[in-house]
Amino acid sequence: MKKIILLSSVVLSLGVFAGCSSQNTDSGNTTKSSSSQVSSSNSATNTSSSSSTGTSTSSETVYNVSLADAIETYKETYPDTDITSISLDTSLGQSFYAIEGVDDNKEYEIKVNTDTKDVKKEREENLDRDEKDGVKRKENKLDLTNLKDMNEIFDVALKEAGSGKIDDWEIKEDMGVTYWDISIKAGLTKEIEYKINAQTGEIIETDAD
Repeated sequence: MKKIILLSSVVLSLGVFAGCSSQNTDSGNTTKSSSSQVSSSNSATNTSSSSSTGTSTSSETVYNVSLADAIETYKETYPDTDITSISLDTSLGQSFYAIEGVDDNKEYEIKVNTDTKDVKKEREENLDRDEKDGVKRKENKLDLTNLKDMNEIFDVALKEAGSGKIDDWEIKEDMGVTYWDISIKAGLTKEIEYKINAQTGEIIETDAD
């Protein structure tokens, strides 16, 4: 009888021990899984925080209407002209592509909303006598072939500046070279201006105030 009771006690003890071991194992896995989830969550939070507090990028200046679409809108409005400048125009919380062009006798301008593609304003004016007969058209015509993407140009300027955000920009022509004239606001008072080749993305000139 004593042997039977002793054997039962041993079996019971082993069962309790096995149960505790299983519980501890499960608890360890649960803790590890929970720790992994917290780690992943923290990683995502840190990534998001880094993104929101890092250097300003061109994503802040992306428009719903692309530059190519704005150019096409101008060409549809004034098909027999050449574009001489494209710039950013902001007013009352809205922004526009201000596109100017010429033919042999007149100068034209339209403003295309960067969000809606609506044309806000059209302007036609006679050229000065010394600009007529194709003179201004030949001297100031933009080369719009093989243009670098707007975001690429902005990234070049922002990378060079190191910090800041795009404050203003314009596409111009000088001595046969079409280039972006970009102003970057860095801090409260500092402003840096870059001239960047529109076809190659090369920085032509830097001017810091």
